[in-house]
Formats: sequence, C-alpha cells, structure tokens
Amino acid sequence: QVQLVESGGGSVQPGGSLTLTCVASTERFAINAMGWFRQAPGKQREAVAGVTSGGRSSYADSVKGRFSISRDNAKNMVTLQMSSLKPEDTAVYYCGANYYYTLNEYEFWGQGTQVTVSS
Repeated sequence: QVQLVESGGGSVQPGGSLTLTCVASTERFAINAMGWFRQAPGKQREAVAGVTSGGRSSYADSVKGRFSISRDNAKNMVTLQMSSLKPEDTAVYYCGANYYYTLNEYEFWGQGTQVTVSS
C-alpha cells in the first residue's frame, strides 16, 4: 500500500506563489509516477502536472510556464512550484502516485490541500 502526505496549500493574492509538496511512503515497490490533480467547486478533477522517476514530465496547458514540477526519487517526494497564480487556480489539489510510468493515471491519492487565490 502507498500513503501520500501533502503539504503547502494556503491562500495567496493573484500573481503570488505557492509550493506544494507530497511525500509517498511505500512498503514494497518503487513509485515511478507522481503528480498533481485539482478540483474546483462544481468542476471535474483535472490533471495539473506529473513527473516520472526518470524525469519525464507533463503539464496542463493552463499552467505551462507558471508551474514547475520536480521529483526527489530518494525521498519519494514531488514538489509543485506555482507562480503567477490566478483566481482560476483556486481548487483542492490532490497528489497522486503509481507504481507504473504512466502519468496522470494514478492508483493512490492524498487527502488534498486547498489552494485559494483571491484578492
């Protein structure tokens, strides 16, 4: 089984920055894909960014150039650096992970962390 613990959410003004961190604990197999989804009120959950243990990454078009995802394989940790935040980035952000190298198709999920962008 895999457990994911997220941290770093909060409130920020438009144009500000936040960093989200997620650490995965696994008993047996290596975690090869980790990433972030988000869900805003009344909307479907959507993929934000993901990264494999080999460094392959993907981003939603809406966050390209503003968000950056990185991975520390030794710590099974993924970090999402968010800058130039917009009110439409407001959502609950969920960390996901998988044993496989497939991005944005996660088997394990964190509890979610709220990000609010408002003036």
